[in-house]
Amino acid sequence: MKILVINSGSSSIKFQLIQMPSETLICSGLVERIGQKDAILNYKAANADIRETHCIENHNQGLTHIANLLLDAKNGVIKNKREIEVVGHRVVHGGNSFSDTTLITEEVKQKIKGYSVLAPLHNPNNYEGINVAEKLFPDAKQAAIFDTAFFRSLPQKAKRYAIPEKLYKEHKIQVYGFHGTSHKYVSEKALEYLKLKKSKIITIHLGNGCSMTAVEDGKSIDHNLGFTPSNGLIMGTRSGDIDHAIIFYLVNSLGYDLNKVNTILNKESGMLGLTGFTDLRDIEAEAARGNEDCKLALAMNAYKIKKFIGAYAAAMNGLDAIVFTAGIGENSNVIRNLVCEDMDYFGIDIDSSKNEIRGKNIREISSAYSKTKVLVIPTNEELEIAKQSYELVNSFHDLSLSDSNC
Repeated sequence: MKILVINSGSSSIKFQLIQMPSETLICSGLVERIGQKDAILNYKAANADIRETHCIENHNQGLTHIANLLLDAKNGVIKNKREIEVVGHRVVHGGNSFSDTTLITEEVKQKIKGYSVLAPLHNPNNYEGINVAEKLFPDAKQAAIFDTAFFRSLPQKAKRYAIPEKLYKEHKIQVYGFHGTSHKYVSEKALEYLKLKKSKIITIHLGNGCSMTAVEDGKSIDHNLGFTPSNGLIMGTRSGDIDHAIIFYLVNSLGYDLNKVNTILNKESGMLGLTGFTDLRDIEAEAARGNEDCKLALAMNAYKIKKFIGAYAAAMNGLDAIVFTAGIGENSNVIRNLVCEDMDYFGIDIDSSKNEIRGKNIREISSAYSKTKVLVIPTNEELEIAKQSYELVNSFHDLSLSDSNC
């Protein structure tokens, strides 16, 4: 069974075509910097390794480029669209409606669209990705895998806000958590690597969107994104944690309307607001040239991560390992170094030479003196999505066979 996995982020689309159940990767790629004139399209298959620059204004255009490459006479990997039997979609916000992988129906789509108000940078793109995939691959089953599912294990003390109870009971205002597919995948890989019966680890997902999770004995017990994927760490264009009274000040004293405030906090803040750049590679390059704004932004970014490491070590009363993952976490030795320096109280010490090395496998960058393991684990949300999609479709297949035998 060929499963096409579409992972639509706020400014990117990662994709993989995977043969299941063998988990054989047929091709993979990434469209990044969506919305910019110099968007980059990467595509890798057995017979091709392509990197192109395009003006890709939105996710619809990005997905169309991907479909064209899959079917390309020279570099493609399928001869017709019917070869793809399932399309698995990462969906950021499932609210209280979805806790498991779900076959997509019109009703499911409308609920995903409805949650766009809670994930304005993601769910609209997830919804658009589903619509485009339905048109491009009309014979394939469409499956949704929700970021929020991994955080169903959060205890009440971690997922509730100190607001009137009826807002929780009647309007479901609580911590939902995000990047769950990534946190689930890398935490499981960490447990395999550490070979511990009891474990306390912190997974740190750093990309254009960023989040951290305290994972105790394989279950999430705390997480720093909440009702929406806007708080917590400093992100590419999102502010992360701020005093909520700032919103009222912007509206009541400075005359901004609420839509503008929402745009400021979600699309004009974070590293972009601090430096004028969204891509961390640009920010690191500018900092190396002496740009003080960029140096400060990197320091602030790392400082926030350090604070959550301390908080989650306290929440779990211990720490066996921290895990860096996702685009920045896997590739930025600068951020990893800034996060881990002066953290000896927590038993964290990295080997600078190991930290410089890049790789596609799990690697340990902690020094021989570090009591806490420091791991870099490449996330593979796409494989996790493919596995869950395959299990879902197979379960429906088994049920239909059972019904036919009755």
